[in-house]
Amino acid sequence: MKKTERPVADSNLLRTFVEIANCGNLTLAASRLNRSQSAISVQVRKLENELKTSLFVRDGKGMTLSRNGEMLLLPARKILADLARAQKMFEQPLNGKIRVGIPDDFDEGVLERTLADFTQTNPGVEVSASSGCTAAFPDAIRKGVLDIAVCSGPDNVAGESFLKQKPVWAANRTVQLHPSESVPLAVINHGCWMGELPKTALEQQGRRYSVAFECSGIMSLKAAIRAGFAIGILYESNVEPDMKSLSERDGFPTLPTSNRSIVIRPDAPQDLAQAMAKAIRRAV
Repeated sequence: MKKTERPVADSNLLRTFVEIANCGNLTLAASRLNRSQSAISVQVRKLENELKTSLFVRDGKGMTLSRNGEMLLLPARKILADLARAQKMFEQPLNGKIRVGIPDDFDEGVLERTLADFTQTNPGVEVSASSGCTAAFPDAIRKGVLDIAVCSGPDNVAGESFLKQKPVWAANRTVQLHPSESVPLAVINHGCWMGELPKTALEQQGRRYSVAFECSGIMSLKAAIRAGFAIGILYESNVEPDMKSLSERDGFPTLPTSNRSIVIRPDAPQDLAQAMAKAIRRAV
């Protein structure tokens, strides 16, 4: 094949490449793209074969860009941005109102990225956003208070599943606690399953604990953990550099995976709801 006949990389392959580069993890990228891990692995191999180069360095911790991958990243992002702008030229702008519920235990940047993405892309849409415990969101959807919400739980939850997250026991790096000692807990007290999880898990294990700190939000919970005042449960992605994760080796039980899903009210404005769902997936 002549050089001039070399096939141009598919935009879907570039989108997969950029998503993996963004998060450095094949499993997380597959979740964000709503594809199976095997499917995006095939896409990466196809892109590498087309370009005749290796784009990632693979190790036990994840995937990092190779030198050639770093060279491709900026042009790939520009191509995808140009394609998005071209598609927007022929789309009718969205108008109306959408009411969305976002969990307050997400990484604090998720809400910001979701709203910034959606409002910049759809300036004609009025957005009413709520952040709080996901336990209240299904009822708010049924009552018509919300049009779309992200719901969470340890089991399969209603709606379209799009993300799995691993909860971990988190403590200040300096904390040393013998397995026989009572655990000083920091808990969220607004009724979500994550708020009850630390007490339930320790009770099932038969380990002593005391509730040292109660709060209604993730920011206060993290502050108590950072201070070394208490031990709490955070999602793995929320553990900060000055914290450490505790495991069975430290005398703490394994925790169930959290499933995230997007629930849309049946009579919600579907074009707005789907646009918001897209913004949420991109923000995670």
